[in-house]
Order: sequence, then C-alpha cells, then structure tokens
Amino acid sequence: MAKRDYYEVLGVEKSATKDEIKKAYRKLAIQFHPDKNPGDKEAENKFKEATEAYEILSDEQKRQIYDQYGFAGLDGMGGGGGGSYGSAAFHDFEDLFGDFGGVFENFFGGSRNRRSAQAQNQGASLRYNLTISLEQAVFGHKAEISFAHNVACDACNGTGGANGASRKTCPRCQGAGQIRQSTGFFAISQPCPTCRGNGTVIDNPCHKCNGTGVQSKRAKLLVTIPAGTDDGKRIEIPGQGDAGRNGGPSGDLIVEVRVAQHQYFERSGQTLYCAVPISMTQAVLGGDIYITALDGKKIALKVPAGSQHGKMCRIRGEGVPVPGTNKRGDLYVKLLVQIPTRLSSKARQLLEEVSAIEGENDSPRLTPLSELGD
Repeated sequence: MAKRDYYEVLGVEKSATKDEIKKAYRKLAIQFHPDKNPGDKEAENKFKEATEAYEILSDEQKRQIYDQYGFAGLDGMGGGGGGSYGSAAFHDFEDLFGDFGGVFENFFGGSRNRRSAQAQNQGASLRYNLTISLEQAVFGHKAEISFAHNVACDACNGTGGANGASRKTCPRCQGAGQIRQSTGFFAISQPCPTCRGNGTVIDNPCHKCNGTGVQSKRAKLLVTIPAGTDDGKRIEIPGQGDAGRNGGPSGDLIVEVRVAQHQYFERSGQTLYCAVPISMTQAVLGGDIYITALDGKKIALKVPAGSQHGKMCRIRGEGVPVPGTNKRGDLYVKLLVQIPTRLSSKARQLLEEVSAIEGENDSPRLTPLSELGD
C-alpha cells in the first residue's frame, strides 16, 4: 500500500511552521493513541503513520530532504523508509504534551501509576434489579432481597496473609500498582504483573482467599421502597457492595427499581389512569357508578348526563402520593360506552319511540379528524 504524503497525514500545508506541525500531530496522537483505542488496529496504524510523519517534518534536515526528494531521499536515514521511528522526534515527553498541565497524562492513565494502593483496592459497587408491582410502587413497600457479594475473608480477617503474614510493597512497581512501558517516545501505563495492580504482595498468602483478602458470601437485606417510587429509581445502600481487597473500603449496593405493568391501571408521574365500561343509558341519562381503586377500595364516580364514549372523568386525590408530602395526584377514569348488540322486544320498542321523538339525521356531515381526540 502506497504511503500518504506526510503533510497530508498531519493535515497541514507544505508551508506549515514547526509549531503548526507540532499542534497537528498532538491532536492526532491524542485521538489515535493505543491507550485510548485498545485493540483498534486501524487507530494504531494511524497513530504510527502520524508519528512517522511528525518525526520527519519536525526535523529540519529530514524535512528539507523530504521536500526535495520525497520518500526516496529518506531511505537509510532511519525514518520514512520503513525503519524505526519515534526515537529522534524529541527527547522529553513534556516537550510535546507538557502544556496540557497533566491532562494528557491523566487521560491515558499516566497518573494511575501514582495512585495509592488503597484507592485501587476500593471494592466494586453492585447493582440489583428489583421488580415490584404498581401498588407497591404507589403505596410503598418493604422488600427482602438476597444477593452475593465479597466480604472480608474470615480466615485471614481480610489481610490476605496466612498465619498473620503481612503484605509488603511490591518491589517491581514500588507500590504504584502500575508500570510504564515505552513505545517509541510514549510511556504507556499497564497494571503491574507482579502484584496485579494491587501495589502490594504477600509471601505467604491465605489459602482460603488466595491472598485477595475477600470471599464470596450471600446476604439478605430489607429494602424500603418509598410511596410514590417511579420506575427506574435507584436506591443506594452504602457499604453493601464488594469488600475492597487487602482491607480496602467496600463499594455500594445500587438497587434499581422496575415497576411491573398493571392489568388495569397506568401511571404518568403522580397521575393514575384506568377505564370502565358504562351502558348506553348511563351515558345518556348520567348517574352514579362505583369503581375499584388501585388500593382496592370502592370510589363513587358521578357520570354526567350525555357523556360521550372516551370521556375522561377526574377523581381528585386518588392518584400517586407526592414523595415528602401528604398530597396525592389524581385518578382519571375513561368512560367506555357499551352499545348493546341484542335487545329485547320491549327495549327495541322504547328505543324506536325515542328515535321517533328525537328524529334521526340520515345525512350526517363528516367530522374533522382533529375533533375526534383519543
């Protein structure tokens, strides 16, 4: 595959200054650095391509030869012709990225090798998905959950050492938990293979926990679901996640609440919705009906005379409790007018009399769709 022009690789003009070339390379190096794109071969190749271009164009002598003779003029000079590159680009890492004030190093993990072992041993937070009913979400609930998490090993009391053996600073990384390996003029941080990123090692590890200081154990907790809890609410229980290795602090347990779909009721914020059928005569004449609310109690609802199919009736204070208050939202009841498919002879006679009295329109006008509502 033919090489691309170095100026094209960096996206600069042939007349670009040294500072413009440095700025262009720095942008590409951050974008395609292997630490930021692990396993991405295309990004790795672009990083190498940009590094090679920068090595040539940042060196005045090599750049002059390249401008005059192209790639052919660079053969045998240790750059541009497929040889090694990067060693002569600059002598100090900070020369190119120092003005970032440490941001670049932090971004790629350079600062990770200076973190304390205690921070690295922080236990993981766990997530527990809890499904509850709509009634439990609206009116509150106490749910007992069972889950597995790591706790301090009972054989070594969380130290990781057998027979009271203590841990010592890793001789390879000096307690950092990270080592840095140079790739050209970049230093890439990786977990220390000797201590596996812990920063400490132990000569006589506990046989029960293999030196980790933790063991898996099942636990039960009673979780309080506040009245008015909505779907997707996250309840954080501090210190109930995994215990940290080697005596590190425990993580948290995050309970994520999922509210199951109800057969008759729907919820939107603090409002509840349901639907009830009424007869044709109830719709025409109006009257009182009784519906069963979400909590099972009977509620009276006055149906206005002349109610149309789909009419929404509001019942105040029978919706979802507002958290932190003694207020509740409202309940909306949708009226579904049922038209009888069979009539007794007496009912038919009466309806025919009503029809004759009221008169029927045999040429109804079309109704705009915008007026139909739901």
